[in-house]
Amino acid sequence: MAPGVRVPLDPAQPVGVFDSGVGGLTVLHELLVSLPSEDYVYLGDTARFPYGDRTPEELRAFAVDIVGWLVEQGVKLIVVACNSASAAALEAVEARLAGSGIQVVGVLRPAAQLAVVTSHTGRIGLLATPATVATGAYERAVLAADPHVHLESVACARLAPIIQGGFPFDERVVTTVREYCEPLRRAAVDTVILGSTHYPLCAPILQRILGRGVRLVSAGAGVSRSVERALAAAELLNLRAGEGSYRFATTGEPGTFKTLGSRFLQMPLGEVVHVQLERAVAA
Repeated sequence: MAPGVRVPLDPAQPVGVFDSGVGGLTVLHELLVSLPSEDYVYLGDTARFPYGDRTPEELRAFAVDIVGWLVEQGVKLIVVACNSASAAALEAVEARLAGSGIQVVGVLRPAAQLAVVTSHTGRIGLLATPATVATGAYERAVLAADPHVHLESVACARLAPIIQGGFPFDERVVTTVREYCEPLRRAAVDTVILGSTHYPLCAPILQRILGRGVRLVSAGAGVSRSVERALAAAELLNLRAGEGSYRFATTGEPGTFKTLGSRFLQMPLGEVVHVQLERAVAA
């Protein structure tokens, strides 16, 4: 479908989800549980992972490239299940889809709003990639929800690549998490936004280091509610009685994606296909 061309959308069409790798499967997991009757197509851009040290210009180009592929798959709504892409490229994605009727849901705003509601002291921490922190998008979203909240942001350059690297976690992961948590402990935050879809996989380590009084907030639950509201408003909810389907594609090696992805999704992945995107710029 060419940019700006509107075609009729149908409830039977799938929801598209994309991320820089397998981290977005934590968001897809919430969608599969909350909206089980929907069909989903997921693309992990593992050939260009990580996104966390990319420039805003690169992130916008990658996101628009991926959205073009998802549109070809006939999706009715797109979830940008990547914090770096949501922070830097959401407007570019919306512009690419302008006039098509296909709506876009990012992970950033739902997580920020949930953190503000969760915090009792108004002192919120953010763990995110350097690219996400550099945009200031989380700070703007948090202050838009409550101008009296203080956000303590920590750029975690090494954490997502370590998690993407696989399991089991070793002492290196614990040491890295402890280093990134120290500024949040000093700032006495009571709520921490996990500003990468990879981070929920090390939530137990984070909770132990930060203390049981600190609430961890990730985007999955908020995103699923936003998707449900958007589809309902457009009369595009799939109301079938049974479960929908889900399928996967990656720009990287399918076997590696399938092995690691099953641990993130906590469900079987089935077949994973390889796709070649136009701007195949390796990390």
